[in-house]
Amino acid sequence: MINEENTVQPSKAQTKDLLLVHSKEYIKSLKSSCTVARIAEMLPLIIIPNCTLQRSFLTPMRYQTGGSILAGRLALDRGWAINLGGGFHHCSKNRGGGFCPFADISLLIHFLFKYERSRVEKVMIVDLDAHQGNGHERDFCHEQNVYVMDVYNNRIYPKDHEAKRGIKRKIEIDPFTSDYEYLELVEMNLEAAFQEFRPDILVYNAGTDILEGDRLGLLSISPSGIIRRDQIVFMKARERRIPIVMLTSGGYQRCTARIIAESIINLHDIGLINGPKLC
Repeated sequence: MINEENTVQPSKAQTKDLLLVHSKEYIKSLKSSCTVARIAEMLPLIIIPNCTLQRSFLTPMRYQTGGSILAGRLALDRGWAINLGGGFHHCSKNRGGGFCPFADISLLIHFLFKYERSRVEKVMIVDLDAHQGNGHERDFCHEQNVYVMDVYNNRIYPKDHEAKRGIKRKIEIDPFTSDYEYLELVEMNLEAAFQEFRPDILVYNAGTDILEGDRLGLLSISPSGIIRRDQIVFMKARERRIPIVMLTSGGYQRCTARIIAESIINLHDIGLINGPKLC
C-alpha cells in the first residue's frame, strides 16, 4: 500500500514558517545547548556543541514539523493524511519541553487559518497520547474556534493545571487503565465532542505511549487496543466527512513502529484510508 502514489516527502520547516507561531526570541534560544538539553530532557547535551544539536536533533524535528504542516493541507485535499512523526504536543509558542522543540500542532492549525481560511474556520484536536497536550492547550486556551478533547493519564508529566483551561472535553484516566475502559471512554467522549462542535478538520494526536509496558505513559493498552482506537477516531471523522490529520506523537518501545504500521494497514484494509496521501 505504500508507494510513490501515496507518499509525500515533506520539506524542512524554515525559520519563517516557525515564526508564524514562535517568537524570534524562542527560536534564538534554541541556539543554546542548555535550552536544547532541557527540552530534550537529556542533561549531558549541555556539553555538546550547538551546531551538532542543530544537525542531529533540531533539523530532524524541523522535517517532522514540516510534515505536520503539509499533512494539514493534504487532508483538506484528500480527506486524510498521516504524518509519520510530529505530534509535539508539549511545545507551546513560547516554551518547549517533553522532547518537543517546535509547536507543530499549533503551526499546522495556524497555517490552515492563514492560508486555507475559505475551507477551515474550526478545528478539533483529539489528543490520545498518554500525556496531557499542554502545549497546544496553552496556545489555544482563548480560541473558541479550536476544540480540544484530551484523554490522558493524570498522574504523570506534565500536570499543567493552567493549560487545562484550554481543554473543552477533559478525560483524566488512572495509571494502568486497560482496553475496555479506555476504548469505551474514547468512543463515548468523541461522539459527545462531535455533538458539541462541528470542525472543518480534525487533528488526531495518536501517541502509542498508551501501550502496556511503556514506562513513561504507564497505561495498559494492548496493541490491538491501539489499532481499535485509531479505527474509532478515523471512523467517526470519515462518516461525518471531516478531513483528518494523524500525527504519531509519543511512543517509547521498540515495538511501537510495528504497531503503527499494523494500524495504518488496518485503516487501509477496512477502507478508512484509500489512495493518496501518506506523508
